[in-house]
Amino acid sequence: MRGPGMKHLAGEKARDFKGTMGKLAGYLSRFKVGIILVVIFAVGSAAFSIVGPKILGQATQAIFEGLVSKITGGAGIDFGRVAQILLFLLAIYGVSSLFSFVQGFIMSGVSQKVSYRLRRDISQKINRLPMKYFDTKTHGEVLSRVTNDIDTLSQSLNQSMTQIITSITTVIGVLIMMFSISWLMTIVALLILPLSMLLISRIVKRSQKYFKAQQEYLGHVNGQVEEVYGGHSIVKAFNNEQRVTDEFNHLNDTLYNSAWKSQFLSGLMQPMMQFIGNIGYVAVSILGGVLAIRGTINVGEIQSFIQYVRSFNQPISQGAQVVNMLQSTAAAAERVFEFLDEPEEDQTVPNPVSIEGLSGRVSFEHVRFGYNPDKIIVKDFSCEVEPGQKVAIVGPTGAGKTTMVKLLMRFYDVTSGTIRVDGHDIRDFNRSELRELFGMVLQDTWLFNGTIMENIRYGRLDATDEQVMAAAKAAHADRFIRTLPDGYQMVLNEEASNVSQGQKQLLTIARAILADPKILILDEATSSVDTRTELRIQRAMDNLMRGRTSFVIAHRLSTIRDADLILVMRDGDIVEQGRHEELLERGGFYAELYNSQFDS
Repeated sequence: MRGPGMKHLAGEKARDFKGTMGKLAGYLSRFKVGIILVVIFAVGSAAFSIVGPKILGQATQAIFEGLVSKITGGAGIDFGRVAQILLFLLAIYGVSSLFSFVQGFIMSGVSQKVSYRLRRDISQKINRLPMKYFDTKTHGEVLSRVTNDIDTLSQSLNQSMTQIITSITTVIGVLIMMFSISWLMTIVALLILPLSMLLISRIVKRSQKYFKAQQEYLGHVNGQVEEVYGGHSIVKAFNNEQRVTDEFNHLNDTLYNSAWKSQFLSGLMQPMMQFIGNIGYVAVSILGGVLAIRGTINVGEIQSFIQYVRSFNQPISQGAQVVNMLQSTAAAAERVFEFLDEPEEDQTVPNPVSIEGLSGRVSFEHVRFGYNPDKIIVKDFSCEVEPGQKVAIVGPTGAGKTTMVKLLMRFYDVTSGTIRVDGHDIRDFNRSELRELFGMVLQDTWLFNGTIMENIRYGRLDATDEQVMAAAKAAHADRFIRTLPDGYQMVLNEEASNVSQGQKQLLTIARAILADPKILILDEATSSVDTRTELRIQRAMDNLMRGRTSFVIAHRLSTIRDADLILVMRDGDIVEQGRHEELLERGGFYAELYNSQFDS
């Protein structure tokens, strides 16, 4: 059940970290006003916070001098001055907190707008992707880009950007303040940096591949769960519960191992940075004591410097966390942009042919096609269909019948040859306008979660309730609809399992009738209904097809005896064509197929 995405290895690294982050930066540029405000308020918050220890040191020095004065018979501590310093310090920290709140508020808005736009872009992208993409990807793999990857990107972006700005500002500001107190103590504090950077780089190098694998296998797990849930009844019918459970366990174990390793390695950074920071803290404390004894620095400055060392180590430790988050950001962003960069169908063409006034003449001229270029399945398909004709396409499974319909609708483009509508190459139409010519009823019914009225109206969104009901009557669906609870307002569930398969087919036929297309495509349209219902549908279809070009793909050859033209396909080629009686008289492949359906 696993899709092609399973070929990726659990240890695969992000292919282009710098390129992905560059694309993300370009994407963020449209929010530059908000980001500039975030930078300003984050810098302001950090700057006010940095000044705090210096002022607190003044309060400490005032208390120390007061105690010394009292011991020597002086006036003692000047509590008025201390209170004044502390009130000023409180105001500074208050402004810092306010700035931090504002930048957090703005950054949350920016990150959510990024998520909103990315989800919107992916949603629009899905409609521009060729069918080939969805034939090679599981539903869960695609959905994971919209949910898990964008959620990861939003959360890490919200946290990492603010921390990057705050950390850089804090490091620069603290360094300035530390040098202003003692250059010698600052040099000692800085000696820990090379060791810190070495450890961080080694951990990041090891953990990046696991972050990438974690995001990738999260998509695979989603795909497998979605697939098994959708086919739950089939899994149980064939007693395959153990196999799908084993497959899930395999994917889940891979996800667990990747997530565990990535989180473990990234979790090592914080305690390591704290340990190294504590070594520097001890060294600075010893040196400060020596300098204080020599009289080159006072007690308040030592207290301020020790706080700055703490403040200096904190952004470095946060930097390790930011690197961790940036890895998650890069892994998620790479998958999102990878999806957005997928090759698209050409939606429009220069000077497109108008669909107005077309009569519905269709011609296939030496059409060749293969889903893979090295495996051609339609080798040489040619035929002429006049306006209003009913054309039946028959043949054994795998002969290429449904493939011809996909080519006609331009779900795929021909490898060579031409398909024309009223003499115009279908590649000269805009895809969306070309598809307005067609109405389709497939053997795989598709209905969405909504009322029956809404599902039928999907064929023509501006149709009135009366027109919807008229279409339902023409499709012989009105009678059973009125017997259902709430009638036309009955809500179909997600899988439309609260109506029978035959009833679902009737609803899709009603939808096609409502669309009132120039060309009809009926692919096994009656394959899921009983014989009595099939006869009713056939009469409705005869009325619907009158005056319209119709392509009918059917395995029940008895349903297409009145076709104006029957195309008999085998191995991608038309081996016979003609009317029902003519083909039976020839005694060829069609006669063999027809008679085999009535052999006892």
